Amino acid sequence: MRRRIFLTGLLTATVLLSASAQSTVKPDDNRFTKVVLAQDVQEPMQFQVLKDGKVIYAERKGKLKLYDPVTQKTSVIHEFAVSTKYVSQTGEVSEAEDGLQGVILDPDFEKNHWIYIYMSPAGNDPKNSLDRYTWDGKGPLNISTRKHLLDVVVQRYECCHVGGGMTFDKKGNLYLTTGDNTFSRASDGFSPLDERPGMSAEDSQKGASNTNDLRGKILRIHPEPNGGYSIPKGNLFPPGTPKTRPEIYTMGNRNPWRPTIDSKTGWLYWGEVGPDGSEDDFKNRGPQSYDEFNQAKKPGFYGWPYFVADNLAYNHYNFETKKSGEWFNAAHPKNTSPNNTGLVDLPPATPAFIYYSKQQSTKFPLLESGGDSAVGGPIFHADDFIGAPRPFPSYYEGKWFITDWVRGWINVVSIDKDGNYAGMERFLPNFKLRGPIDMKFGPSGDLYVLEYGNGYFKDNPEAELIRIEYNGGNRKPEVQASVDKTAGAAPMTVKLSSKGTKDADGDKLAYSWKISRNGAPFKTIAQANPTVKLNMPGVYKALLTVTDVHGAKNSKTVQINAGNETPVVKFNITGGNSSFFFPGKTIQYSVSVNDKEDGSLANKRIPASRVSVSANYLSEGYNMTAIASKQGAVDANAEYAAGMALIAKNDCKACHSVTEKVLGPAFTQVAIKYKGDPGAPDRLAKKIISGGSGNWGDAMMPAHPALADGDAKAIVKYVLSLAYPKPTAKSLPVSGSYTTSIPATTKNADGSFILRAAYTDRGARGLPAQTGENTVILHAPVMPVKAVTEFHDITFNGDSTVASAKADGAWMRFSHIDLTGIKQIVLGTRGNSEVAGTVEIHAGSPQGKLLAKYAGTYGPDKVKAVLPPGVGITDLYFVFSGAPIQFSSIQFLDSN
Repeated sequence: MRRRIFLTGLLTATVLLSASAQSTVKPDDNRFTKVVLAQDVQEPMQFQVLKDGKVIYAERKGKLKLYDPVTQKTSVIHEFAVSTKYVSQTGEVSEAEDGLQGVILDPDFEKNHWIYIYMSPAGNDPKNSLDRYTWDGKGPLNISTRKHLLDVVVQRYECCHVGGGMTFDKKGNLYLTTGDNTFSRASDGFSPLDERPGMSAEDSQKGASNTNDLRGKILRIHPEPNGGYSIPKGNLFPPGTPKTRPEIYTMGNRNPWRPTIDSKTGWLYWGEVGPDGSEDDFKNRGPQSYDEFNQAKKPGFYGWPYFVADNLAYNHYNFETKKSGEWFNAAHPKNTSPNNTGLVDLPPATPAFIYYSKQQSTKFPLLESGGDSAVGGPIFHADDFIGAPRPFPSYYEGKWFITDWVRGWINVVSIDKDGNYAGMERFLPNFKLRGPIDMKFGPSGDLYVLEYGNGYFKDNPEAELIRIEYNGGNRKPEVQASVDKTAGAAPMTVKLSSKGTKDADGDKLAYSWKISRNGAPFKTIAQANPTVKLNMPGVYKALLTVTDVHGAKNSKTVQINAGNETPVVKFNITGGNSSFFFPGKTIQYSVSVNDKEDGSLANKRIPASRVSVSANYLSEGYNMTAIASKQGAVDANAEYAAGMALIAKNDCKACHSVTEKVLGPAFTQVAIKYKGDPGAPDRLAKKIISGGSGNWGDAMMPAHPALADGDAKAIVKYVLSLAYPKPTAKSLPVSGSYTTSIPATTKNADGSFILRAAYTDRGARGLPAQTGENTVILHAPVMPVKAVTEFHDITFNGDSTVASAKADGAWMRFSHIDLTGIKQIVLGTRGNSEVAGTVEIHAGSPQGKLLAKYAGTYGPDKVKAVLPPGVGITDLYFVFSGAPIQFSSIQFLDSN
């Protein structure tokens, strides 16, 4: 798929419920559990679940794999030789979507052992092939059992759209989706209708709207025992109709994805990956891109490449003259392309069932905004899972589970008895998938999902096969396991903790820690939070298993490396303030390092050259300091922590990497292209929000309308920084002075300085090296009230930017504030009232030592207090009495 341009317990009568007994009570989210089955899956495409729980899945580069839930291992049962490249007519080689696309088991697999494979065979014959094999369900695939069914002739000059989804109906008819095998470099995100000589690869009319071609279709055939197939009655074109293919069930598809059959109605559903444009042009070209979730109650023409969404029309654009022709007519569409070998007059276009663009949808708001790639999914019926151990509850009876490869949500669509759209809701709102590419229910009643990961044509580390289990009775405990010290010298004593473990049913829990050393059993302890002494060096793993009174259990593991103590690093401010910086002022510092095995800086067994000391200014300020601290982004990348975090959070990695071209350009390519362009930051930020095309060949930038302007600029700031080679970080001395001068390249004086010292030891006793670090954050000397640690009788406005004291004795605590060199505190008050009140500043507690007091009116800039010298570091309390006060900040001044 291409984008953009891819409990056990009391189970009630849920197992026996049918559609007529549908529950209206939505189950609690905590009744669903994600179970990771297989990791390190490499470009997975499609899967099937066997009756015994094994899962067979296809990887695009040719491997057919089998996951065994008993052994919890994955094996390769065959590797096909597949084509994975396009070679243009000028000889340009690019990565293809082609490869091993699909796998499905015959409905009678338990009896006939038939398995169907759809792939792009290697070689010079441009085609995608559907073959059947006989397979015993456990061993290698016997290639000699191959029965050839069908070829879909394609072109391998230009990308894209392969399809490859398969499903069966109750009559044994096989449905196969095929992509339109088209992507136009010149279409500008609109419909690819390039009719110029030699450009058929960029004209979707050769396939999707061609009645005599198998591309851009959903085919319906009936496989026969001899390896061929017959045509079921009721396809779009009866056998023998001139200029048509009888295999066609639906046409007018761009890249139909993951079909499913409603087992009650026989209706067909699928996801449809749409084009790439982010803006409408109803004057000359047509609508922006829309992805679709479609329904077919009968055969039909679904519009592409002439219509999208609810039959929004494109016009007959002339790629030679660059002029717009007539708009296509959904009631009477015609294919007049010279690349068409089929009928000119086509069936009326069927509008999409659900459709959404890159903008926020008002009709289907749960589909969100930004990059998109519709996948589809299964329709749940309880009657399909009678006797299954964990069927989903009847609340989901007759509902369609859909997902999106880019956006990662699962939504559930309600459909009325007549097949009309009746509503949508989010399934597990806090659950986020990473590149879901196939999703279906297994025989156990669990919802299985195959995740491709967030990036095209590469082995994504986050790619995995998972299942979502529903527990209608007693729920498994939710286990948390931690240790107070993950590494240290042997012997070492550690405290194991089960803190955070809970049971949704409130059951009494039993705890068992099984500890191993270097893979061998070491000790078992039946306590919730034991202390254990590890005398010998080694890698220890502590497995916590928690069991409720009904026998339901869950586990989690922590690892401890005994034999190599983690270095203790301290960054000490020896002169100046350790909480705030004052522009242009100098602080004094010293770094200490002590390592049990290596020695220390003081005794010179650790040379200063092995200690990294750095200082950076983080312009994003107080909030981004937390981000930088958590991510460890404190050296050369500290200034760009905001952009890096936003890239990780959003869909950027689906189309870009830092150094390699994926679908879009590498970030370094973008940086080099716009290096030295003063207007680039604003233009690129706008392009991220609005979308665009035209600068990088095929690549389209999807719109991200929900992204704030400041966030888009933070992303651009990071990307553009890649044009400038980062010098090898030169460490600061381990002691000395540092002047907190704000870089001339930033206009923001409200940021923070990040001071960091780190040391990586040499390892010991065969155990890996350990790194110790210590970071000091010097904030701007204006602290927002939202930085408060604790408060009493204080209220805040909606975004916590203004605090108000409600009663006499109201107080706020700000922890660990260094008052060294601070001579005065000023409250940033709000409002113009001249009412009288009192603010007292205490150390240590609301009743602690009185440091300063202000009594008077609360006019703007009036609330000032002079501090005594020599206070040092303390918890600072502001205590209020008299008239209510509203204020937004606290300013610390180093001069009167």
